Amino acid sequence: MTRILGIDPGSQRTGVGIVDADATGRARHVFHAPLLLLGEGEFPQRLKRLLDGLADIIETYKPDEVAIEKVFMGKSADAALKLGHARGAALCAAVMRDLPVHEYAAKEIKLAVVGQGGADKVQVQHMVGVMLGLQGKLQADAADALAVAITHAHVRSTALRLGISTKQAWGRK
Repeated sequence: MTRILGIDPGSQRTGVGIVDADATGRARHVFHAPLLLLGEGEFPQRLKRLLDGLADIIETYKPDEVAIEKVFMGKSADAALKLGHARGAALCAAVMRDLPVHEYAAKEIKLAVVGQGGADKVQVQHMVGVMLGLQGKLQADAADALAVAITHAHVRSTALRLGISTKQAWGRK
């Protein structure tokens, strides 16, 4: 079994989801939650809360690998920059602990989990719940993080079967 930490970075909430995956890509739920970053303090303090929160989760659950969603250009440049900073803090939390990091675009994650790159959040939440046997509605950011982890579990198993890297297994270039 490989323990995968999935991260859906955000500057207000960062989704975190952990699955244990076997060599076939079958994933079993371990943990999920949103890290709430709003509160007292300015933006740099939010990044510190993110870094500290991920450090605690990594220490507690001891993942073997990390999968994180790539940044996409949203509504404004300011929002994209803040998202990039949050993603950078999340990457630092992983690489400071020598964890391998794998990156996936939102469309790739939706394609892997729902079967359609243009799926909406409700479809992702539903399929993550079905795939992991979870009851009730999942919090959106945590569901997205679990979807990132599931995507990596599937890509990882394909790469192992083919004897290639995960980047080669998913790459389109």
